[in-house]
Amino acid sequence: MPSKPRVIYWFRTDLRLHDSPALKAALDLNGEAFYPIWTWDPHYVYRARVGPNRWQFLLDCQSDLSSSLTKLNSKQKLHVVREAPQTVFPKLFKAWKISHLVFEKDTDAYAKDRDQQVMEMAKKAGVEVIVKTGRTLYDMDALVKANGGKPTMSITQVQKAQEELSDPDKPIPAPKSIPDPGDTDLTSIDHKIPEDTPDFNAPQRTSGPNKTYDSIVGPKKDFAVPTLSELGIDKATTPHRGGETRALESLSKTCSDTTYTATFSKPASSPADFSPQSTTLLSPHLHFGSLSVREFWHRVQDAVDSYKKTNKKGSSPTTIPTNLHGQLLFREMYFAAQHALGYSFAQAAGNKVCRFIDWHLPSTLSSTPAPDKSTPQLVTGTYTVDSPTAESYFRRWRAGRTGFPWIDALMRQLRAEGWIHHLGRHAVACFLTRGGCYVHWERGAEVFEEWLLDHETACNTGNWMWMSTTAFASTFYRCYSPVAFGRKWDAEGEFVRRYVPELKDYDKKYLYEPWRAPVADQKKWGCIVKGDGEGDGEEGKEEEEGGMKVYPKPMLDFNERKEVCIQGVKNAYHVGMYGNDKRVFNGEWKKVFEATDEDGAGAIKETTGEDVKETGLNDAGGGGSGTKRARGKQEESGDNDHNNDDDNGGEMDGEEEAAAQGTPKKKGRGRPKGTSSTKGQEQGTLDGHLGRKKARK
Repeated sequence: MPSKPRVIYWFRTDLRLHDSPALKAALDLNGEAFYPIWTWDPHYVYRARVGPNRWQFLLDCQSDLSSSLTKLNSKQKLHVVREAPQTVFPKLFKAWKISHLVFEKDTDAYAKDRDQQVMEMAKKAGVEVIVKTGRTLYDMDALVKANGGKPTMSITQVQKAQEELSDPDKPIPAPKSIPDPGDTDLTSIDHKIPEDTPDFNAPQRTSGPNKTYDSIVGPKKDFAVPTLSELGIDKATTPHRGGETRALESLSKTCSDTTYTATFSKPASSPADFSPQSTTLLSPHLHFGSLSVREFWHRVQDAVDSYKKTNKKGSSPTTIPTNLHGQLLFREMYFAAQHALGYSFAQAAGNKVCRFIDWHLPSTLSSTPAPDKSTPQLVTGTYTVDSPTAESYFRRWRAGRTGFPWIDALMRQLRAEGWIHHLGRHAVACFLTRGGCYVHWERGAEVFEEWLLDHETACNTGNWMWMSTTAFASTFYRCYSPVAFGRKWDAEGEFVRRYVPELKDYDKKYLYEPWRAPVADQKKWGCIVKGDGEGDGEEGKEEEEGGMKVYPKPMLDFNERKEVCIQGVKNAYHVGMYGNDKRVFNGEWKKVFEATDEDGAGAIKETTGEDVKETGLNDAGGGGSGTKRARGKQEESGDNDHNNDDDNGGEMDGEEEAAAQGTPKKKGRGRPKGTSSTKGQEQGTLDGHLGRKKARK
């Protein structure tokens, strides 16, 4: 052990200098050598779905941090070490004579497993490990404990736990100096190049193979931040860029408008605003840690306090759950739920808070249990095509070629920019699952994982379970119309014209239902509505035919398919099966669902706590604790958003809030007056169930 500390500070999801408890702990050691590093983890390079836009945002954050480190000490930078942390750390400990390893706590399932392995290696090498909380407002162990050791399934549970934990700690200032790094030579160590299969990001590597592991210290031997070119990725298309400098500038701009900050109400923000967007768009910075969540919390509070002093006769500040603080608490809710459940939280199979529904395109399962034993079988990243029609629905949804301009505009914005508003996420998620396609929510979550700048496993998974009403919410009978919902927010259709430019000259009367326009008008406006929308494949670019642009017909009859989906989910609620039921794994669920179909179970069964226990189902507590709320009554917090967007939280829109408070739902709101489409093929037990019900009437 060296006489003075020699410290590695391991940056991960904390790419900042301001308000970093872990970084402060590392610097407080007053070491003779300080190594700020990032390990280029192959789990994220190959096994996590990451599109060009999120890669660019990460590289922006790393470059900005490296520059900030150099400003504090000309000999310093972010040292990107291009090897898996599980294999490189023992070599770094020895080569650099390290005495301490310091990092910020991460509660993602993979991260916990990885960090445990690294800590065991450090112990074996005689290296002291220091871990500090900084990614979330509260330590997740403490939050789960305050919730009785159970996953947090509602905002009310988080608020109750918060009473026991007090307010979030005040942020701490950024350091004013850092020590020199010491000798960084790694030429003598054996570089282990990681296995590159399977590579979930292979489709993104359009300019060549991944070369980021060719050298452990980079092509110029200087620990440089990798480039998109080295990753084999052509270019990013998002206008949104990363880095602590940009994050703090954006936060200051937001909070300087005290009226906006204090009266922010997410349900009142428009999903159709795009230049600029109606929300803060700080969530990607929270994900990468280029913005501290505690800094965000307290800067918002300062703005609210200032607003109260200067606007005593104005509107009252908004409150949790719809205000900015509420968004951050929803983020805590999902993080704590994932922390309590581990790997199983990110999938349906084995997930004790997730209702089992017989969706199409189910994930294939491996024979390998999760490292934390939370589920006996993990998803493989592939899925079974049990319905060609459902597969077509999914491909067209992903490509933004559904024939519904509102849905297509949102999906194209997501692909191009890496972001869509939370109500936009609601709309496309509902449409894919319980509001039209009856496709498994895991398929949608994978697309969001790939394309979102702000993707968090906890928030993304939680949101998809919420919108599919498999957990957190149960109002499956309320669906977003792919026509009326967009028109409600943007009657002129500027959003659709921006992202579906082939329809830009259409009259607003037909913009959300272009198939209704007379053919003569379609030709006059330069775009014919015809075809099935699959000709362009994944890119979703404009088709042309004879010099005329072509937009596809709607791929389904929304009113018809919505009812099919509602009946299917209703039937699943009657069955009352959860992801940790053994029948999910041995295939016996099929017999149960078929038998229920034949029974014609229409009304949702009200069950008791005993019923839940008898089937060995969900015992997690909180919002998903059994089928006794199966008639669709809202959870304590209402049908909130939580879709890992903007401020990484969520809230109710007007209709959702009314439902949560028991107000009668307005008839017809959010439904189109009618759609015309090609009807899908019969799709197994779901469509058969509805058909038999109709035949019996």
